[in-house]
Amino acid sequence: MSTGETQRILIVGVGGQGVVFTSKVIGGAFLASDMYVAMSEVHGMAQRGGVVTCHMCAGDLHSPIIGEGEADILLSFEPIEAYRILGKANPETTIVTNKAMFIPVSVNVGKVKYPDLDDVLSAIKEVNNNFIAFNATRTASEIGSYVVASAVMMGALAGTGKLIISTESLKDQLLSRVPPKSVEMNENAFDKGFDIAKEAFLE
Repeated sequence: MSTGETQRILIVGVGGQGVVFTSKVIGGAFLASDMYVAMSEVHGMAQRGGVVTCHMCAGDLHSPIIGEGEADILLSFEPIEAYRILGKANPETTIVTNKAMFIPVSVNVGKVKYPDLDDVLSAIKEVNNNFIAFNATRTASEIGSYVVASAVMMGALAGTGKLIISTESLKDQLLSRVPPKSVEMNENAFDKGFDIAKEAFLE
């Protein structure tokens, strides 16, 4: 069913952070809301912490590829990955990024230097101020386990109020896809992310 609404979402991070899982949850929420969704995933060297990117186009859009400046939403699980793909954003793009840094092997052995986090966040601000940056990994650990950081991020995305699907639809998809023993922790993580974004993003 078509509603006439469209949304282009970029989800980025590195292998092991839950980018693919998150894309399936969000895509499932669009489908459950009777909206067409097309996705294109780029996995890179995901098993070794390589870049993972998902292009998601929902509504009256039939190409899964997001061009330069076309993203409505950028959801980033790692700050440098948000910086890397800023060319896809524009002054109206909603940006949610995890501030927890994933340090690649090349940095650990001294071959390259990881950019200063403040410089990365300043670069995002130069695109627009429609963003929230917080440590979702630490928030997840405080709830019970870092593995629910993806639930925190999805909650934060919902908390921005910018998704064209309901918060309930997104949460239902999340909780239907996790093991029964972790439903409560994932729900708590989602709700915490939602509250953080609602307080910080909508002031």
